[in-house]
Parts: sequence; structure tokens; C-alpha cells
Amino acid sequence: MFTGLIREFASVVSYKNSVLTLRAEYRPSIGDSVAVNGVCLTVVSLGDAQFSLELSNETRSLMAVKNLKGRVHVEPAMKLSDRLEGHIVQGHVDCIGVIKSIEKNQNATDFYISYPKEFFRYIVPKGSIAIDGVSLTINEVSKEHFRLTIIPHTLSQTLFGEYSLAQEVNIETDMFARYIYHMINTKDAMSWSEVDSIMAKF
Repeated sequence: MFTGLIREFASVVSYKNSVLTLRAEYRPSIGDSVAVNGVCLTVVSLGDAQFSLELSNETRSLMAVKNLKGRVHVEPAMKLSDRLEGHIVQGHVDCIGVIKSIEKNQNATDFYISYPKEFFRYIVPKGSIAIDGVSLTINEVSKEHFRLTIIPHTLSQTLFGEYSLAQEVNIETDMFARYIYHMINTKDAMSWSEVDSIMAKF
């Protein structure tokens, strides 16, 4: 699990044969989970001030692989003792979005991002979403795009400050929206009374 708060920019040393090598201040151990541009990956080897992670075919098919160059977002997996300041992010990317418009909005900047229409059911106004691993709030939703309002601090502390039109980004929809949709739309879905009964136990 992750929080969607970017801890560091890492530099891509290489990406070949499904192995991504990064240079960063962060020092993981082999087997650690690290979110890179919002994608949960496993550390497979260590080097001098760098580490490598392996990407499966499934992972590569869902993410914006073309962005594995230059700088990338890095967030180590959350510890149980950590403070949750963003939202619960799994590092399981749903799809790729495309930045369609960037508009200055007083002291902030609006980003309009298009996405595959089948994910409309999981994208909720004022709900949470992770873009390249960054925890953000959705301000407006249509079946073609959603709007995010990015404050100057986020622009300076993430790669959003470098994004441009037609940029591809990794999208992870809200985990709870996915779970609820699955619960009420599967053939053997639980009734709301059963859901209430489970929630009452916590």
C-alpha cells in the first residue's frame, strides 16, 4: 500500500529487457515494494546508489512505459506506523490517461485528462484518484475527461510542473469505488443488509 505522496524524484539509469534501473537517495532492500510513477514494483537487485525493479508483461500493458526515462516519481511502500495523508493507493494502475488541456485557474492550474470510457464508473466528483502515483482530488467528471486542480506546491514537488499536452499518465482509480462496484454488480453480489452487517462489526 502507498499514500500517493511522492517522496522523491529518481533518475532512470536504464530500462531494458523488462528491468528498470533507478538512481535515487532512497535505499531499499531486495524484495521491497516501490511505486514508480504510481506502479507497484519489486526491487530485484541493488547497486551503487541505484536499484533495479522488474516489470511483468501485465504491468507493461497497463502503464505508460514511454515515461520510463529522465525523472520518475518514487514512493516506498507505506509502513503500518505511517501517517496516512493522501489516500490509500495500491500501486495497481487501471489504465493510461492523456492530458488534453492545461489551463491556469487563478493561483492553481487545471488539468483535463481523458481516459477509457469503461472506467467512468470508478471516477467520482470530489473523490480520490492517483495520477502517476500522486494522490489528487477529482473536481469534475464527464465520460470523456476529468478535471484536476493542481496547486503550486504540487506542481513544484511532482512532475506535473513538467507535463504538457498529449502527455500519457498512469491512472489508478479509487480502490473503494472499484470494490463497491464489484460488490453490487457481480452475479452473487451481497445485499446492502449484508454489507451493513459486516460494517457493524468494525
